[in-house]
Amino acid sequence: MGLIYADLELVSADDIALERKGYIIKDEIKKEQVRALVDSGTYINEHIKNQLDLAVVDTMEAELADGTLHNMDVVGPLVMNFKNRTTSCNAAVLPGESEVLLGSIPMEDIDVVLVPN
Repeated sequence: MGLIYADLELVSADDIALERKGYIIKDEIKKEQVRALVDSGTYINEHIKNQLDLAVVDTMEAELADGTLHNMDVVGPLVMNFKNRTTSCNAAVLPGESEVLLGSIPMEDIDVVLVPN
């Protein structure tokens, strides 16, 4: 089986709340369109964290594919839109412009199933 990617829209949940309360208008809600590799964990990169102005809610230690351990910020809340489905989650932050990863928990929440060819 090859690599599987998903086109996602990532949205600042804080901005959605501010718009709902009338503090900002809908056009001011921060969003990013990304292509994410389907993986076991949910990760974004520093660029997206900064673009969406996401708050650090926790830290975690994660093992990268090369076997090294890193302490990473966990940010959120983050709204994730895929086609006609939406979920909210937190995400760990990878350095720089690293590839975005779509994890199994948000995939379950939006009822997406992988069907290998």
